[in-house]
Amino acid sequence: MHDTGTGSTGNTAQPSRRTVLAATAGVTAALAAAGPAHAAAPDDSRLRALVSRMTLEEKVGQLFVMRVYGHSATAPDQGDIDANLKEIGVRTAAELLAKYRVGGIIYFAWAHNTREPHQIADLSNGIQKASLGLPRGLPVLISNDQEHGIVARVGKPATLFPGAMAVGAGGSRSDARSLGRIAGAELRAMGIRQDYSPVADVNVNPANPVIGVRSFGADPRAVSALVAAEVAGYQGSGVAATAKHFPGHGDTNVDSHTGFPTITHSRELWEKLDAPPFRAAIAAGIDSIMTAHLMVPALDDSGDPATLSRPILTGILRERLGYDGVVVTDSLGMEGVRSKYGDARVPVLALKAGVDQLLNPPDLDLAWNAVLTAVREGELTEARLDVSILRVLRLKSKLGLFRSPYVSQGGVDRTVGTRAHLAAADRIAERTTTLLVNEGRLLPLSRRRYPKVLVVGADPASPSGTTGPPTGVLAGALNELGFTSTTLSTGTAPSATTIAKAVAAARDADAVVAATYNVTAGSAQKALVEQLVATGRPVVAVAIRNPYDVAQLPTASACLATYSWTDVELRSAARVIAGRVKPRGKLPVPVQQADDPEQVLYPVGYGLSY
Repeated sequence: MHDTGTGSTGNTAQPSRRTVLAATAGVTAALAAAGPAHAAAPDDSRLRALVSRMTLEEKVGQLFVMRVYGHSATAPDQGDIDANLKEIGVRTAAELLAKYRVGGIIYFAWAHNTREPHQIADLSNGIQKASLGLPRGLPVLISNDQEHGIVARVGKPATLFPGAMAVGAGGSRSDARSLGRIAGAELRAMGIRQDYSPVADVNVNPANPVIGVRSFGADPRAVSALVAAEVAGYQGSGVAATAKHFPGHGDTNVDSHTGFPTITHSRELWEKLDAPPFRAAIAAGIDSIMTAHLMVPALDDSGDPATLSRPILTGILRERLGYDGVVVTDSLGMEGVRSKYGDARVPVLALKAGVDQLLNPPDLDLAWNAVLTAVREGELTEARLDVSILRVLRLKSKLGLFRSPYVSQGGVDRTVGTRAHLAAADRIAERTTTLLVNEGRLLPLSRRRYPKVLVVGADPASPSGTTGPPTGVLAGALNELGFTSTTLSTGTAPSATTIAKAVAAARDADAVVAATYNVTAGSAQKALVEQLVATGRPVVAVAIRNPYDVAQLPTASACLATYSWTDVELRSAARVIAGRVKPRGKLPVPVQQADDPEQVLYPVGYGLSY
């Protein structure tokens, strides 16, 4: 993610338009002439003709969206070749496409797909060239998790925005739309046409380990409005937005990556709390919806996860809510979908439930052959596959992939991480920072009275390829604003020795800024703040993830919430501390009292200003 050199990818040359049309065997040439990239009604007759020419193996492949290691489609590093051989049985993305004819590929930073924008564009072009060069070759729908905030796969120098809960604190539909529009334009310039965002879950459980600040908030009406706005922004830029995780992942204390959550909401509560953002997304014309690997007994009492539930995906999502777009599973490598059935059964059951895209199975060969066998043995019909393939092809057509599958380096230069886009991210961030405590009007912090600032605290790994560490970013921003700042990284669980060092350093400072990360009642971070306060120096606590930290920090002179520790949000917090901008964020979730969770300490909508 931090690599800045493009290097040779082995697939930088873009085929001519004549080559593209020849590679797609004439039928896609007709599609290419059908109109603009965002045509509202793709010509189903042409798409059906494509489906009719596919072999059964090609049809099965179109249903899968798969990971693949490497920065290049044809010439990845040896370590990535080895990883591909071990996990997928192929060497490269080009070989993956030739063997399995997958309809989509998902990019990950850990798979070394997203080093930097020019390389990403080359990789995308290489993938399209490899797929279109096959008999009856089709363009590939390349996808990515770019939620912003704590989940993003493409880092600097691309523009990185505040995450959903920060946007919820800003409360601006215009900002949500602008975020989607700019982020979508940058993804599209790199060849990524499907983004697994926005999160439509309503986070009402402070202990939620997997959603939390990835949600816009706890008010379904506010979440619905921001979901719809972000969808409009992304899709207006020609990128398919994906509302997730249906039917709602906002009230769980189990992470579906590692366990199998159960949502105990009644059907009535689900209709009031969880359903509205998905209804709003559908009304906004959402291109795809992602399923959740969790059980909702009130919606389906079979014990199956929603991803494998026909009553939920077909009965509710398709028939009740009237959605006819693409349904994509969450990653099939997650424990929530693997706990009840084996990896060979999961893809078959997902298709029977109503899924269109099978995302990232742990064993592609096993999953691909399981679907193939299910059709050959009559458990699935080829007609059932055709329904999903047609939805996927409609989306590819809508996104212009038949007309213009390739991207250019000039497009990257004109679009990704431009000065205007970076400035927009800063402006949006400035409207999200939330001031919760300001005893004695300590903030804005006076440079004359408090010129020397010590910045201490947690330094979790950068969530999305930003600069980091958080204490360094905060200190650097404060220095630029006229303070003299020093840093001491104390971590998420500071030892007694580390706390003592921080206390000693505080005595040489005029004020302390403490970055906190998910503070609990017994957390050493709480002890750190208390001992810093005992020095007599004013302490500004900055909750760099969950805003609930403030309930555990009653002695701090001031408390801010940033909802993430990406650069853009930390710089905004520094400007608020220095008084360069006023705090404007309002809590999108309630904060309960630490010793009595039934009592609300700070309600939704709370936030101080200057």
